Amino acid sequence: MARLNGHLDPRSIGPFLFLKCGTLREYDGILFIAVLARQLCLPVPALLFLLSSGALAGAGKLNFVGVLLVAVLGCVLADLVWFEAGRLRGKRVLRLLCALTSDPSFCIRRGKEVFAKRGLRLLLIAKFVPGLDGICPPLAGMFGASRAAFLVHDAGGASLWASAYIGCGFVFARQLDKVAQHISVIATAVVLIFGVPLLIFFVLKLAQLLLMLRLLRPLQIDPELLKSRLDSGEKFGVVDLLRFEEDPEGGAAIPGAVRLDPLELRRKKRIVVPDDVNLVVYCRSRNSFVSARVAVALRKHGIQNVHVLAGGLEAWKARGFPLTDQFADMQTEVARLGMEVSPPWQSISPRRQ
Repeated sequence: MARLNGHLDPRSIGPFLFLKCGTLREYDGILFIAVLARQLCLPVPALLFLLSSGALAGAGKLNFVGVLLVAVLGCVLADLVWFEAGRLRGKRVLRLLCALTSDPSFCIRRGKEVFAKRGLRLLLIAKFVPGLDGICPPLAGMFGASRAAFLVHDAGGASLWASAYIGCGFVFARQLDKVAQHISVIATAVVLIFGVPLLIFFVLKLAQLLLMLRLLRPLQIDPELLKSRLDSGEKFGVVDLLRFEEDPEGGAAIPGAVRLDPLELRRKKRIVVPDDVNLVVYCRSRNSFVSARVAVALRKHGIQNVHVLAGGLEAWKARGFPLTDQFADMQTEVARLGMEVSPPWQSISPRRQ
């Protein structure tokens, strides 16, 4: 790595960040964009930029307070976007942020409980806790916090978070200099060892998903047909999957539907459905993505008469068909349809909590 008078050359710290910066002014702008993007949940390595900022400050090439203010500004602006989004579309924003977790319902519910208990003070430490950083700003908006109070607490948390990483870079500037000399070789090895297999895995999963949706398309049932068959008294089991996508508060359900927990479904060793019984699963999304995944899981148990409600609950509501805020009892439905489930379903309240 090149040096100027025994110090870090700011032009050569780019390889450490996989990026060349022409001037220090450009670097400040890139730092701002990196932190802003990171807080908007984009895959940008903002922590590396903060560390290198501290290294440059330690070499006397950047002002510590200056880079700290740039980082805090980018952080607060991005969090303000999520705060306003939470005020306008709270539940939708939380569903989006928790969509990739193993249990979105638990993610949302737990986040609400923690924020209700701690309030805006949680923003002071949220950025150090994985999972809390993303959902705290929209939760503040949902809970009706004032914009001024949010900005004060969020700026405080952003200052602690940014100063921690910039401070590490400042203190360990020489060590980072040595690491930067070998980072390109290490980065190439990491990409070859981990990046390529992950890319192949992602492509295979995407192909599997597209194939799954294609295979399940013939199994879709229109809302009109489902309504007529339910009215005729046919043996139908209707499964509500909205708990996968959002917290279980509020909303509506198709009359007679039961709530199915996806985590419990994976634990079932045996599910047997009589040949004269049809199962219909539905979710809120119009593309029935969640329903398709559950239908595949049911078909793995040998259940062939499983259908996906075309257009989900939104299509049912659009036709003006009846809705309810209550669910049928799972044990009662299992007995009515003559199903066999092992181990037995856990007791689920027929009313939304």
